[in-house]
Amino acid sequence: MYINITFADTQIMELRLFNSLGKTKEVFRPKNGNLVTVYCCGPTVYDYTHIGNLRTFLFEDILTRYLEYKGYEVKFVMNITDVDDKTINSSRKYNTTLKDYTKKFTDEFFKDLKSLNIREASLYPRATEYIQDIENHIIKLQNEDYCYESEGSYYFSINKFAGYGRLSGLEINESRNKTRLNEDEYTKDNAQDFALWKAWDNDDGDVYWEGKLGKGRPGWHIECSVMSTKILGNEIDIHAGGVDLIFPHHENEIAQTEAITKKQFVRYWIHAEHLIVEGKKMSKSEGNFFTLRDLLDKGYDANHIRFLLIASHYRSQLNFTFDGIKQAKENIDRIQESYSKVKSLETETGCNSILSKITKESIDSFEDAMDNDLDMPVALASIFRFVRDLNKYLDDNEVLEENKSEILDYFKKINSILGILSNETIKLDEEIKQLIRERDEAREKKDWNKSDKIRDELLKRGYVVEDTEKGTRIKRNQE
Repeated sequence: MYINITFADTQIMELRLFNSLGKTKEVFRPKNGNLVTVYCCGPTVYDYTHIGNLRTFLFEDILTRYLEYKGYEVKFVMNITDVDDKTINSSRKYNTTLKDYTKKFTDEFFKDLKSLNIREASLYPRATEYIQDIENHIIKLQNEDYCYESEGSYYFSINKFAGYGRLSGLEINESRNKTRLNEDEYTKDNAQDFALWKAWDNDDGDVYWEGKLGKGRPGWHIECSVMSTKILGNEIDIHAGGVDLIFPHHENEIAQTEAITKKQFVRYWIHAEHLIVEGKKMSKSEGNFFTLRDLLDKGYDANHIRFLLIASHYRSQLNFTFDGIKQAKENIDRIQESYSKVKSLETETGCNSILSKITKESIDSFEDAMDNDLDMPVALASIFRFVRDLNKYLDDNEVLEENKSEILDYFKKINSILGILSNETIKLDEEIKQLIRERDEAREKKDWNKSDKIRDELLKRGYVVEDTEKGTRIKRNQE
């Protein structure tokens, strides 16, 4: 006798990420079980961080938050570039030491992270802390015949590395790389030997180190290779950054790392798209170049800016607009209002099974969207659908005790990723409480004139009054 047993069709979603190396979505599987190593190219601290770079840092915040949400242990490293062409030139321009100059903008960078509720990385290594390690790496490259010296500077020979160009898709031939480049940044199709160590010249002033390679300083590209492998090992799970870093920076990182390790440097290369402002490329000449403090000085809220910068898909170009900031505020308020209502709700025992099902389906939809290459627009759409449905049940007083617990857990989960909701509980002083009591009494007596006057007074003091079947609700005015 045979018994047929049919199991319910269940599908466990796996996180898929778009890997720039293969240019396709891939199921994410870290090398070492539950541990995920993540390296992100951090700021070059020569100025305040502009909103284009902050978009990338926010994407990386969402990425690491969601990895932890999925149950992974994340070791997240973001470097600080405190010595390169830009930092040296800027410190000389303002007649200050490199150390003092970069410290100022490093401190400002951390202020920006805090304002935008970007969680701290596990470690923020500074390039100047790894000079000896950089020298040792360059010597290894020289010993392996990938590096040569010229007039005191050391260059990476890209024709010696067979895989050069596979990340960017750039085809390399000998006729295009006969000229050495000493600059940190260069054109996107100019594949030439790049500087690993730069011999000192007058423009460097007092910025130099004297060691095994002679008097000089590191090139920009080698810094990230050395810091990432020194801290995270030779094989890293995720390396993230903006699309502008694919070539030459990340391409050069691969070459100068794998030339030594003979191993795949990074398993998943993940890149965030550019940001434009009001439909135009951001530039100082266009008058649309903004740092976070520029926007804060204009009166905009950091939380609204955070929402706008995370709301689009990270691989889509984001058009940053001031109307978009206003819309972000409205969207946050919609979610926050429902969340606050549930928090303050006095419920009866029991469970509304239909609402419970809606809550479960909504969190599943949110996770499915995030599992699909961090598809934030779809994830947010699922949240707004839930808020719309939830408000109907709130208006009809159909949220019961078990529902409240499930819904609060729902908001806790989504906010662990979004980082936009406030847990603030409105504390009313005795004077405000008395005004509410007087208004309730006026309404009982149908003294609508007095009731309206008290409502207007409460509004002046920053409180919005809502009349429900279960009594008066009050919330802070968000205007």
